[in-house]
Amino acid sequence: MIAPTRRAPSSAWWSAEGDGVVKLLTFEAGGKTSFGLVDGNGVIDLGRRLTRTKGLQALLDKRAWRRVEKAAAGAAAQYRRDEIAVQKTLLAPEKIVCIGVNYGNRHQEYQGLDAPKYPSVFLRFPDSMVGHNQPMVRPRESEQLDYEGEIGIVIGEGGRRIPKERALRHIAALTCVNEGAVRDWMRHGQFNVTQGKNFDATGAYGPWLVTADEFANYDDLRVTTRVNGEVRQDDSTKNIIFDFSYIVAYVSTFATLKTGDLISTGTPVGSGARLNPPKWLKPGDVVEIEVSGVGILRNPIAAD
Repeated sequence: MIAPTRRAPSSAWWSAEGDGVVKLLTFEAGGKTSFGLVDGNGVIDLGRRLTRTKGLQALLDKRAWRRVEKAAAGAAAQYRRDEIAVQKTLLAPEKIVCIGVNYGNRHQEYQGLDAPKYPSVFLRFPDSMVGHNQPMVRPRESEQLDYEGEIGIVIGEGGRRIPKERALRHIAALTCVNEGAVRDWMRHGQFNVTQGKNFDATGAYGPWLVTADEFANYDDLRVTTRVNGEVRQDDSTKNIIFDFSYIVAYVSTFATLKTGDLISTGTPVGSGARLNPPKWLKPGDVVEIEVSGVGILRNPIAAD
């Protein structure tokens, strides 16, 4: 178990990690939704320049990236940070694929289980996720809302049966994910977790995408979860069981991956359900998921 430490909820999420790197986000300003590029303390409105492009998702394929470079060249920010509201970065991914029990330390929480031969995989609906600073909602049917800090892979070039040695080329960007769960509803069925993972607005991702070329590799990325400033989860991909290349190759074996699909890669030890006694999220709590090189995803908890 992680020794509790405290840090105040960050007001510096905008520039907390990865200054100078390419950050793409979806936002609302003046009553309109658009997409853009973080530029210092502001945002370059790419939607204003790429009027035929339907959202950020359409720019993630490498073949479309030249349009971003051309649109951003020499441009100045149109909006200050305080003039926008960050929205769900990927408005409508076709697939949200989640990998369970994928950190070595967390696997030990499940006593009596052998080391997995294959990843545990389940799916989420887009409506089960919200964006940065948007409330995650504890449903009226349960008090057992829990957090799961994770690193999200966003697919650029799609494909089927992608070889492991080529799989990393299909990653367009990374993001932060809170792959929240309603624990008691995960146990309604003997062999599935679908119910407890798909209540509306019980998970989140964001605040933006950081493009894959900003990472030398994915071998030592840190993911940290804080609840009201208290560190609950803290681990590195050095301890991951199935690495990103394996995950992309494995998932693409049974499903055609498409541009903008999101894969959540697993959570470390320290979820609220595993504390003694369990600590469920309550209305008024604030959860932060921080991923090194990406940034901080922040969500308040609200009651349904």
